[in-house]
Amino acid sequence: MDMSEVRDRGLVLLGCGKMGSAMLAGWLKDGLPATSVWVIDPYPSDWLNAQGAHLNEDLPAEPAIVLVAVKPQMMQDALPGLGALGSGATLFVSVAAGTTIATYERMLGAATPIVRAMPNTPAAIGRGITAIVGNDHAGEGHLMTAEGLLSAVGQVVRLDGEDQMDAVTAVSGSGPAYVFHLIETLASAGEAEGLPAELALRLARATVAGAGALAEAAEEGPGQLRVNVTSPGGTTAAALGVLMDEARGFPALMKEAVHAAAERGRELGR
Repeated sequence: MDMSEVRDRGLVLLGCGKMGSAMLAGWLKDGLPATSVWVIDPYPSDWLNAQGAHLNEDLPAEPAIVLVAVKPQMMQDALPGLGALGSGATLFVSVAAGTTIATYERMLGAATPIVRAMPNTPAAIGRGITAIVGNDHAGEGHLMTAEGLLSAVGQVVRLDGEDQMDAVTAVSGSGPAYVFHLIETLASAGEAEGLPAELALRLARATVAGAGALAEAAEEGPGQLRVNVTSPGGTTAAALGVLMDEARGFPALMKEAVHAAAERGRELGR
């Protein structure tokens, strides 16, 4: 399946909240006509109303793709109405956290081609990363189509199996919140050392954003970048002596945090 087929047969976006809106904006920017998109959303934003897509209208008989972007708790109400499109030529792509491929197969039919994806919130500025995995009926063409769609909001990686999805959710799906909390706590620590609150926040925000950009652009790995900043016996070494402490620093704390997120994902998927 290529994008010309998507244009001709149509794409259905089920749910157009923050993630759905980010993806739709990316597709339109990449040249997908708004007239090829059908959006089902009970509370459309002013932005969505202005895009020219088919909004809450009757769907095409056999769309190329249905992209599911509703919250998991809304799935039981939203998805059954699309059951007639299952087990056919329509590819279903889900970005709903915690909803397993088996759940979709039960609701749509086991022969339905399904790709499960986990994006993250930097997709809102085109800097996301999305992990995807398909079921047995999702072939290479389906996966390439899903990659093409999701690359509109950032990088896309493929998983070896769905069993990796909870770990991905815990690292990259939930990970932006960990970084935002780092900014909060770094700014708060700066305040405690005597900086004005506004200045401390500006320093923390720019430092984390700049370090992330450098980590992505540099040829060296993050460990070497850390060494590059750390003079023996200097100020950075003093701080890292605390942060890298195996008992109470980042290594143990981050493993515990990511494990907690992954375990919660497994619970929600049961």
